[in-house]
Formats: sequence, C-alpha cells, structure tokens
Amino acid sequence: MSDSEQPAAPATTEKKVVSSVEADLTKYKTAADIVHSVIKKLIELAVEGAKVIDLCVEGDKLIEQGTGAVYNKAVKGVKVNKGVAFPTCISVNNTVAHYSPLASDPQANQVLAKDDVVKIQLGAQIDGFASISAETIVVGATPENPVTGRRADVLKAAWHAAELAARTIKVGNRNWAVTDVVARVASSWDCKPVEGMLSCQQTQNVIDGKKRIILNPSEGQKREFEAATFAEGEVYGMDVLISSGEDGKARLEESRTTIYQRDSTVTYQLKMKNSRAVFSEVQKKAGAFPFNVRILEDEKRARMGLQEAVQHSLVKPYEVIYTPANTFVAGFHFTIALLPGGPSLISHPPVWYKPELVKTEKELQDDELKGLLARNLRESKKSKKKAKKDTEEAKEE
Repeated sequence: MSDSEQPAAPATTEKKVVSSVEADLTKYKTAADIVHSVIKKLIELAVEGAKVIDLCVEGDKLIEQGTGAVYNKAVKGVKVNKGVAFPTCISVNNTVAHYSPLASDPQANQVLAKDDVVKIQLGAQIDGFASISAETIVVGATPENPVTGRRADVLKAAWHAAELAARTIKVGNRNWAVTDVVARVASSWDCKPVEGMLSCQQTQNVIDGKKRIILNPSEGQKREFEAATFAEGEVYGMDVLISSGEDGKARLEESRTTIYQRDSTVTYQLKMKNSRAVFSEVQKKAGAFPFNVRILEDEKRARMGLQEAVQHSLVKPYEVIYTPANTFVAGFHFTIALLPGGPSLISHPPVWYKPELVKTEKELQDDELKGLLARNLRESKKSKKKAKKDTEEAKEE
C-alpha cells in the first residue's frame, strides 16, 4: 500500500451527514499511527541474535505506552477504553501466525538468524476501534544482499496479493472475489495461500465480525462458507498469508497456545472457582480483544482456569500452526474502511518492503491483475468521470 493511498480523515461540515465509520475514523487512524510506530521500532530490533520473546514483550509494552498517551479525557465521566487489540506475534519461517512465547515455554530462547523470514503482527485499539497490521521482513537483507529464491517468491507473492486484495475489497464486490484474486496472484510465484485463513469485518469492540473472507478453502469450506457482499460503511481486517509449499496446508505442532480471546456471543456459567476468577481477570484486562496469557497475574493458575473456558467456547484459542519444514510463509495484514468517497486504508503501508530488497525470476504475468495493480486504491473524481465518459462513448458506437 503506497503512501499516496493514505487519505486524510474527511473534512465535515454541519450540513453534511457523516457516516458512522467516518465519525470513528480518527480513532481508527490514531490506533494505526501507534501500530505503525511500534512495527517500525520492532523492525529495527529484529536483527540476527534478537530473542523472539523480547520482541513480543517490547511490542506489547510500546502499544500500551502509545495508547496510554492519547484520549485521556473522560467522556461523560467514563474513561476511554484503549490498549492492545492484538498481542505482538513474531512468527518465523514456516510458522504461520500467533507465535508469542512465554518465559516458561521450551521455545522461549528462540533467536532470529540471518535470512529468517519474520512476520510481525500486532494491533492497537482506541475506544474499541482497532487497527491491526502485519508485515514480513527477512533478517539481514539489504539492496546489496537482497532476498532471493523461495523466500523472495513467497514475499513478493504476499505483497502483491495484499495490494490486489485491497483493490478488490470495494462496495458491491463479493468476498469470493478476494479469495480468487489472492490465489491467482500466489500462483504467479508458484505459491499457495495458507489453507482456511480468515479475514473478518470489524466494528467497535469486534475484530471477528459476521462477514468474512477465506483463503484457499478446502472442498468442505467451499460448500459451507457464507457468501457476502461488501457494503458502504464497513471496515475489514484483511490477513494475507502465503506459503511457498505446494498446497498451503498447515498443522499444529508442539508450540503451546498463548493467545486467546473471549467470545462475547457465548454464555456459560463456569463451575470451577479458579476458572471464574481467571475469566473475570480476562474480561477486566482484555475485554473483547485477544490477549496473551502473559498479561494474567499467575500463569499456572491462568492456564488451568482457561481450560474450562475453552472447553465451553467462552474463550477461543489462537493456535500456532506450521507449514511443512523447509517452506516459508510471508504475510501482510491491513485494516481498510469502505467510505462514501471510496475505500480508505486505515493501516500504514508496510515499513520494510521495497522492490530492491526482493529479487525474483518470476513476475506477475496476468494482464487483468497488472491493470488492477496500476490503479489507485481510491479513484479520483476525474478518473471516475473519464471512465463514465468512455463507457457512454462505447455504448454510442
């Protein structure tokens, strides 16, 4: 997503009727600014020898500091809720996502190595309006020593897929159009979207809304997945994850789950006293957003308490999954709003990715996709008038 595609918050007048999402855009954008600043800092720290757990802890600390510095004036006597919308995850090479170890985990000593493909994901929220971003870097890469081989293929495929997904999430389009575009882009570099990955509509205090986009669905998912049409006033968090593997399939391994989220649609009276205490702590500290077990007071007690909550779907786990060994996964995540004036990227463009850092033998060959990529995210009024005129002239002929 290029800098030119970062529209300013729309100006309003007393006479103009402002859509709900436009009114909330400042909070979304403030959260996005914080996320951008944190990712920028983490990229500086993500060098050879850096510990993954240290990066995760630092990321969450910086989000809290950033959100703690804004919106401190109470509204009608009530403090504005703000903080982490998605805990910092540092997922390396064939780790797909959600990797954020605890000090007690066997993998707590993992460090970054040269040429590691590193996905950095995190989110911040202001008054429940969340901006989540992710991008991929390769440790030690420079213009003089660019990324090559399958690492480069998967990284370039993911970047192009994210760019084209952003141009496909527009009013009137269907969710399956995004699924198709991402798959077509990935195939240009002999890559596959990670099977079954979901992207969701967002609203206040909700990052996993009803309307969803699925990548590389299985046959069963194709039959069961609900079609949806994008509408004005909606916000989406788009998660693009591409694998260098031949089928995009991923599986669980030994890594322990550390990120969970309360499911506000489920009600159940927990039986165990410890489970109720832990669930109460979760509601108080994380609210509706995903959280890392790290934020809870007693890790051992928290893990025991979460078991009952997970069993009864009060809390859902964000499991750590992996593609096969010797494959790589690259990912980009952005938040986008469908405003009356056109799509508006809430997230900042990726910090690290530049064409000179990634050298591949393959390039995008699909003329239709190349044409779509050449367009601005939001068409100018001049472009719209020209397109309309061209259409009218074509009809006359």
